[in-house]
Amino acid sequence: MGMTIVEKILARAAGKSTVKVGDVVEPAVDLAMSHENGALVINQFNEVYKGTGLDARVWAPSKIAIIFDHRVPAETAKTATNQKKIRDFVAKQGITRFHDVRGDEGGICHQILPEYGYVRPGGVVVGTDSHTTSHGALGAFAFGIGATEMAAVWALGKALNVEVPATIKVVVTGDLPQYVAPKDLILHLVGLLTAEGANFRVIEFHGDTIRRMSTSGRLTLCNMSVEAGATSGIVPADDETERHLREEAGVTDRLDRVTPDADAVYARVVQIDATTLVPQIACPHTVDNVKPVSAVAGTKIQQVVIGSCTNGRLDDLEIAARLLDGKKVASGVRMLVFPASWRIYKEAMKRGYLMQLADAGAVIVNPGCGCCLGVHQGALGDGEVALSTTNRNFKGRMGNPQSEVYLCSPAVAAVSAARGVISDPRGN
Repeated sequence: MGMTIVEKILARAAGKSTVKVGDVVEPAVDLAMSHENGALVINQFNEVYKGTGLDARVWAPSKIAIIFDHRVPAETAKTATNQKKIRDFVAKQGITRFHDVRGDEGGICHQILPEYGYVRPGGVVVGTDSHTTSHGALGAFAFGIGATEMAAVWALGKALNVEVPATIKVVVTGDLPQYVAPKDLILHLVGLLTAEGANFRVIEFHGDTIRRMSTSGRLTLCNMSVEAGATSGIVPADDETERHLREEAGVTDRLDRVTPDADAVYARVVQIDATTLVPQIACPHTVDNVKPVSAVAGTKIQQVVIGSCTNGRLDDLEIAARLLDGKKVASGVRMLVFPASWRIYKEAMKRGYLMQLADAGAVIVNPGCGCCLGVHQGALGDGEVALSTTNRNFKGRMGNPQSEVYLCSPAVAAVSAARGVISDPRGN
């Protein structure tokens, strides 16, 4: 019996010739990522060594990445103190893949990892963040874990008690219509599967639509796979994966493309004809409450957000800038733009995208997760409605349970910002 991509990755990482769904393994980890919650991991890591008399040293400093992104710059003294604690730990442990609050190397963790070539096809990636699923876009098995689990990884170099997940195969064919983006595709899929439809499963993406899709689009798909409950999303490594890692991330070493066997067994196969898709929108207060944008067109909005680890890349900013060129954000609407990294920020600035957006009335904010998380830089007021390219719209997600959040693509967000109401970009 053949194996899926994730089964192959786990078998190799666990030193086995084969694994099957339901097996429990302890795979070697290729990359362990944390952000500011690394302060919690440090506490748990120190507990592991407490009373042993042993020096608390991480298993492989070169395989740990820590990126400050959720609360940058620090919004409270508590956050600043936790960040200082992490800086001290990083220096003591010799961790080199550290991205501080800096304009030359900073950004959102799920952008930094693929941008710097930290993720490789066939690898096992764990992160103390649920959207670690993003990195399946590069053909890795990437999934989120808790602080205690991460402390064990830091100490041992392997993930403990990982149950081999079943896989849902999603086959997407045909060209995406104009103004229909990967974000619309993943919203459609989450609506189809429901928020729990992929629980404890991996979503494996296939089809000519995916093969033609950029790494940016694939990151969007895998990023939001978790919104259907998936342990991870994954795209088989191909020429586009290698192009990205070679040309954009500067990777020069050997890459291992892991693909599924022809007779791999899947829990479910989902077929999607991309040519039939229309712009989608996830309505309050669940990500799987998905409708065609036309169903809620005309809904008044007070805030529009473009950015985040889901849709803050260069192509996202480009389409927003193009649709807003020569236009103005509607009166009474605040538009916030969060590029996913400083590298993207500066390239968008060189190309004039940020100037176009600012001239339209948008506020350009430093890369970070504060607004999406609801911590700072864009909380909502009571009764306000936000339209956002981020990945979650649970009640209180943007800092106020008395507000509402709709999720959409950058094209829908940009056109709606100019009109002051949720709008279909196909009529821009």
